[in-house]
Amino acid sequence: MARREQGENFPVALRLLPARHRMVLHAVYGYARTVDELGDSRAGDRTAALRAFAADLDHIWAGTEPDHPVLRRLRPVVLEHALAAEPFHQLVRANLQDQSVSRYQTFAELQGYCRLSADPVGRMVLGVFDVHDSETERLSDRVCTALQLLEHWQDVAEDRRAGRIYLPQQDLRTYAVAEADLDNREATPQLRALMNFEIERAAGLLEEGAAIVTRLDGWARVSVAGFVAGGQATVRALRRTGGDVLARSARPSKLDTAARALRLVAGAVAR
Repeated sequence: MARREQGENFPVALRLLPARHRMVLHAVYGYARTVDELGDSRAGDRTAALRAFAADLDHIWAGTEPDHPVLRRLRPVVLEHALAAEPFHQLVRANLQDQSVSRYQTFAELQGYCRLSADPVGRMVLGVFDVHDSETERLSDRVCTALQLLEHWQDVAEDRRAGRIYLPQQDLRTYAVAEADLDNREATPQLRALMNFEIERAAGLLEEGAAIVTRLDGWARVSVAGFVAGGQATVRALRRTGGDVLARSARPSKLDTAARALRLVAGAVAR
C-alpha cells in the first residue's frame, strides 16, 4: 500500500495477525521504508545509494546473499513465496524518479508515478499471501494509487517546502491556482476547490478498489481491509478540512481506521 499509509495504517492490521504473517509483512514493509529513506532523507548522493541498493537486491534472485540487513531479512520471504523482482525494483525506480522530477503535468503522468511508487507494494502483499489473479491485482492497484494520492493531498504544504508539487500542473491551471498559493497559511477558495476535486477523485479510486476485500479470505482479507480502512478514514479527515489542507490537519484517528476495518471484514464475511 502507499508509502506513508503503510507506516500509519499497518499497525492497525498488524496487531490482529499471527506472528508468522507479521514477520513476513515486516520484511516487505521494511524494504519499502528503506528504499524511501534512501530516496528522501539519506545524506550524500541518493541516486548512487539507490543504485547500489538495487544491485544488492539482485543478489536475492541470483541465489547469493545480499549485504544489506533489510535485504537479508527479505530474502527468505522472496524465496518462500517466489516473489518477482520487478515490484521491488519499481520502488527503487520511483525513488530515482523523485531525484529528478518534482512536477507532473497531467493526472495521467501522476498515475504513472503511482504505478511505480505505490502499486508494487500491493502486489508484494498479495504475493506473500499467494494471491495472483489479475482482477484482484487490478483492484489492489486502485487501492494503492488512491492511498498514494491521499498521502500527497495530506502533505501538500510539506511537499511544497521540499520543492515538490504533486498536484498536476494541468489541474492548477484549470482551477486558477498558482504554485505560490501553496505557500500560504490558508488555502484560497480556488485551492480549496481544487483540493476537493482531487480528494473526491482519489476517493473514487479507493471505492472501486475496496471490492478487493470480498475477493480475499483469511488473514489476507484482514490485512488488506486495514489498508482500505485507513484510506477511507483519510478521505473522511480530508473532507473535514473543506479543502483547506494548508490550515487544517487531515490525519485520521486510529480508532476510526480500526472501526472501518472491522466493518469491512464483517461485511465481506456476510456476503
